Amino acid sequence: MKLRNLVLVALVAAVTAVGSAAVFHYFFDKEPVVIQNAAVPLAQVSLNGKTEMPTGLDFRYPAKVATPTVVHIRTTYNPTQVNRDFYNPFRDWFGEDFWMPFQMPPQQNQPRQSSGSGVIITSDGYIVTNNHVVEKGDRIEVVLFNKKQYEATLVGSDPSTDLAVIKIEAESLPYLLFGNSDSVDVGEWVLAVGNPFNLESTVTAGIVSAKGRNLNLLRSRDNTAIEAFIQTDAAVNPGNSGGALVNLRGELIGINTAIATPTGTFAGYSFAVPSNLAHKVVNDIIKYGVVQRGFLGVQIATVTSELAKKEGLEDLAGVWIDSVNAGSGAEEAGLKRGDVILKINGVTVNTAPELQEQISRHRPGDRIEVTFRRGGKIRTVTAVLKNNEGNTEVVKKVETASIESLGAEFANLTSRERKDLGVEGGVKVVSLKDGKLSRNTKIREGFIITSVDNKPVRNVEELKAILSQKKQKEIVTIAGRYPDYPNQYLAYSFIL
Repeated sequence: MKLRNLVLVALVAAVTAVGSAAVFHYFFDKEPVVIQNAAVPLAQVSLNGKTEMPTGLDFRYPAKVATPTVVHIRTTYNPTQVNRDFYNPFRDWFGEDFWMPFQMPPQQNQPRQSSGSGVIITSDGYIVTNNHVVEKGDRIEVVLFNKKQYEATLVGSDPSTDLAVIKIEAESLPYLLFGNSDSVDVGEWVLAVGNPFNLESTVTAGIVSAKGRNLNLLRSRDNTAIEAFIQTDAAVNPGNSGGALVNLRGELIGINTAIATPTGTFAGYSFAVPSNLAHKVVNDIIKYGVVQRGFLGVQIATVTSELAKKEGLEDLAGVWIDSVNAGSGAEEAGLKRGDVILKINGVTVNTAPELQEQISRHRPGDRIEVTFRRGGKIRTVTAVLKNNEGNTEVVKKVETASIESLGAEFANLTSRERKDLGVEGGVKVVSLKDGKLSRNTKIREGFIITSVDNKPVRNVEELKAILSQKKQKEIVTIAGRYPDYPNQYLAYSFIL
């Protein structure tokens, strides 16, 4: 009996083992099957309609091309300019969740430095960076990839796009070519190159996660701020500002500018100024000293479901015209309130930032084609862009004058400023450094000087003439007002 039971147990065990092995072999012990879902092989994916992407994903070439062209920028500020508000401009500009990725150490009574990045764009030393990296700096130092150091001069800046151009005296430098940011696709691989946390020549990779992103980061008193950022998930941290965003061909497609974060360090998203916009701004600064911005002359809004329902629009495509400025290029072209702009020069625009970016690539006097819908019909007109003064002339760089002991730069008011303020003339305080104005008065940048010791001041020459007659240690009274408070007359006395 015992023997029979043992044989039975052994037989059951053997059958079970064989069955388990068969089941395992049938269900699991097979070659893995990869379902490609009709995917196009990587080697056949066209990036620009002409060239083919190499088989496999390789970041070595773009990193090799871009890294030598990205510089480390250190900007020094005098102690009088380093206060708590200036040290942390992020909250004032962006709230708690948006930071400009550059560094500045805690406040102390000595010169301070901010740290950022820049991209060499010509062999003779022109470098593009962010305006907030070099703004108000007393000294700008550039460190190249090969560790050579240069002192740079500020060629010009554009707060509306947060871009600036600086120059070093050098030759035969490696430089990065501008790519076409319009051809960049969501999902495309990109590299961010910069100097985060003073870690020089750092490369990170990610994909483009959105385009035409408007974050309301850049404030502009005249409402000319342009935001149509390329959004990526490439890691960008403090010190990356002004660095390069490049595609896999090693072309510059953006200038890294900001990150979305509650902590001040990378939390998943970074934002770059598109290269097509940066290229135009840089060319203007180098050629004219100031950005030549053309205006269509319309107040616009992105078409939303609520707006479409309210205005009876047939779909959500395009950009709604809420009003047209008198005498503008838009009015002269026949555009009206209620028109929906669909394309600019054949390029589709579906959001207000996309439309602003397309317009910002042109100068006053340029003619553009505007395709729009009115009453269910699609029409195209040609509009001539104008400058902020309402004409098609090239805007000249505002010449500034410095009076050393005051520690300030001054500029004559433009005709538009004189008209808005209702004055015949005046002198604007363009920038303040260490000097008698910053130490002995509460005058801030933007203050309009209208008189000195009760003598009218209409231009910089008159200001210089009056001050040149003053003796050292003589009391001087400067009076004027701020553009935001035209009815508030202020006077400041100090010893010259």
